[in-house]
This record gives sequence, C-alpha cells and structure tokens, in this order.
Amino acid sequence: MALRSTWVVLMLVLSLRGQVHTGKIIGGHPAVPHSRPYMVLLEMRMWNDETKFCAGFLISNEFVVTAAHCQARITYVHLGLHKLIPPPTRKSIPVRRSIPHKEFNNNTGYNDLMLLQLMEKVNFTENVRPIHLANRSDHLPQRCIVSGWGFTEEYQELASELMEVNLTLAKDTSCPEPHAFFSLGEIGPSHGDSGGPLVCEGDVAYGVVSRGNQSCPPYKYSVFIKIPDYLDWIVSHLTQK
Repeated sequence: MALRSTWVVLMLVLSLRGQVHTGKIIGGHPAVPHSRPYMVLLEMRMWNDETKFCAGFLISNEFVVTAAHCQARITYVHLGLHKLIPPPTRKSIPVRRSIPHKEFNNNTGYNDLMLLQLMEKVNFTENVRPIHLANRSDHLPQRCIVSGWGFTEEYQELASELMEVNLTLAKDTSCPEPHAFFSLGEIGPSHGDSGGPLVCEGDVAYGVVSRGNQSCPPYKYSVFIKIPDYLDWIVSHLTQK
C-alpha cells in the first residue's frame, strides 16, 4: 500500500489544534527511539470520512490491542514508528477485523477493550515486536509507564515523536470501577492516548488506556482496563481459526 497520501493526511493533522482523538501525555518526556517496539499508531477513517487517531500495541504477529471506543469504518495500523515528521517509510497494514468486547459500554466506558486482526502477518524486527500480557489479577503493579503520540499540555497538538510518562497506580479511589487500574493526579494520559498499553515491571502490558483526567472529587484520575481480567477473552480470539 502506498503511504504518501496517508502521511500527507497525518502531517495536515499535526498542524491542527484540538481535533484529533488521541489525548495528552501530560508531564511526559520523549521516549528513547524504538524502545517501545510494540507501540502502534492507528489511523482511523470514520463513517463520516473524518480521520482520527488512537494508539494500540502489538501482541502477536496478527493482533493488536486497543480501546473499544477506537472503532472506525476503516483502520490502518502503522508499525515501527518513533518520529512522525518527516513522514516515515514504515510498515502500514489495514485491519481485517475489529473485535470490540461484547460488553463494552460507551456511556460508562466499562469493558473498553478491542482486538484488531491485521490483514497480513507482521514480520518482527528490532523495531517491531509484540509485548507480553500480564496474568496476575490480584497484583497491583509497580514502576509503570504509558506511551503515546497524543497531545502535550504545552503545545496542544499531536506529538511529533513518541512520548512517555511514569505513573504510580492507586490502591483505591472514591469512584471504583470494576476490572480497571487507576492513576491519580494530573500526570499521565488525558482524553485517551486511547488504546495504548500501561506497561509495568519491565516490558509487560498490565492495562489499556481507556480514559484520562476523569473527575471524581476530590481526585482526578486516569482509567486503564485491567488486562489480567480479560486474558481468557483475548486468548480465545487469538486461538480461533
């Protein structure tokens, strides 16, 4: 597939403010180039032909995990990215099938999880590799990080390179949600960086970015769908023929 038109659209988006469905990495810093080889950028063609973007992460040579609210009419997965400008000549693969969780609730954000099956299998390289999924449901992970190309607080526009931020997860909040992790405070994703992984304790994906800067007095917090609680659902689709 030719990438020229795709990246013309992306560069156009980079010049706009407040019109991209990705979110912010608040208080973050640039990632070491290609240190997150599982990260992917989703270019989404909506039903009204608008172009939006989400994040996602590679878990096999055929499947990507993202948030269910990142559904679109057509989705292209961009692999092996770090900087978005100048337009890279990286691999882009269309999505064959979107599999949102059947109990996803768009109003509450519960079960905000989706699998994307790619049109072709990925050849792994140094810059394109899957990430392991956590399987401990009774464990509050430590040393966590979130990455994405979402808006930054300072510039309010899509980041030109992959950003990341360190987070500490809360043991509880006054607004509990089933099957989710939370991080308190202003630092972290906002309005998404949707679909990106919550990576903890090395390179292990414990969560999926769902929503950011949710207000629940006296706290503001970010919500991450808890991967261990959905591992059976994920594996069941990966193993289907």
